Amino acid sequence: MTDALSPRTMDQKVCLLRIARETIYHFVSRGKAPEVQEDDERLQEDQGVFVSLHINDNLRGCMGSMSGDGSLIKTVFNMAVCAVSQDPRFSPLRMNEVPRADIELSVLGRLTPVTVAEIEVGVHGLFVTQGRFRGILLPQVATQYNWSAEEFISQTYVKAGLDKDAWKESNCRIEAFTADVFSESGLRPE
Repeated sequence: MTDALSPRTMDQKVCLLRIARETIYHFVSRGKAPEVQEDDERLQEDQGVFVSLHINDNLRGCMGSMSGDGSLIKTVFNMAVCAVSQDPRFSPLRMNEVPRADIELSVLGRLTPVTVAEIEVGVHGLFVTQGRFRGILLPQVATQYNWSAEEFISQTYVKAGLDKDAWKESNCRIEAFTADVFSESGLRPE
């Protein structure tokens, strides 16, 4: 089973979301990202992260890295740029969309091999591999679509470009991870 991922403090979450917001604003408006420096030791950890952008509850970009780029801050910085400019499913984010975009961060825990019976929908994200094919779905995706563990695995294989039943083959690897997921809208007081 995957290890428990210790969540960040509220201040750390706000800091990471601010870094993502500033990076996105500067990159979209000026064509380059700003330099960001933070001293919090826990934000210097080498962790994977996904940056997701939503406009009116619709996905508008999502890019991430399973492993860090040297520090969590640097990974957030790099993935924010990728989410607005390199997600092949979307055109680059336009300046008029920046204020409307809700930023969500998913800070990833370590990968651990799992069986179908060990998958906890809504707790685990999945990373699957078969040969050169790889697919990943974050924990919140299974909850959003109300999938069972088997549907979650099947959809992760579809995302990898494989048949939905490929996970039943012996040469498939299924790994799970936890994620500390937080967003700008989720941190705003109601």
